[in-house]
Amino acid sequence: MAYNACNAIIKQLDEDLSAAEAHGMATGVLCINEQTESEFWLAELLQNSQPVKNDNEYVLIRLFEETRRLLGSDEFEFDLFLPDDDAPLTEQVEALRNWCRGFLFGVGARTSSAKYSKDVTEILKDIAEFTKLDAYAEGEDDERALVEITEYLRSAVLLLREELGSNNDDINELWQE
Repeated sequence: MAYNACNAIIKQLDEDLSAAEAHGMATGVLCINEQTESEFWLAELLQNSQPVKNDNEYVLIRLFEETRRLLGSDEFEFDLFLPDDDAPLTEQVEALRNWCRGFLFGVGARTSSAKYSKDVTEILKDIAEFTKLDAYAEGEDDERALVEITEYLRSAVLLLREELGSNNDDINELWQE
């Protein structure tokens, strides 16, 4: 799925959103409950936007379902949905910040005051800190830092999925009622 095409659809619906933020939110809700329906995610994502046309809704649902598939894969296929490496570095950093914001929103949309383990709390704090990254970035050092943060997030999400999904059976049951 092409980031720019998906981003254009989301920007049409709500100019304050991005495909990275939408993917982060999908990832967050699926980390808490892998059974979450795409309709829940779409309602949360587009609560302040225009109704979605069928073709666009199909693309967004495909993004959500592909995220579910990749998160559940045993092949470590999951990756953050961000602009390509040839996009300006400032755009990539802004997308990473948006992804982190969306992820935290997605986790929050599926849990209430849950008691997290120390590891989960630390990872969520790290993700919250990444929302504050300075979008002004240039040079090889900043590019390397972005790659390192992205790899950290990729691994952290899979760990969070294991921790949050397995330790929140009571929360998952609540949402399925």
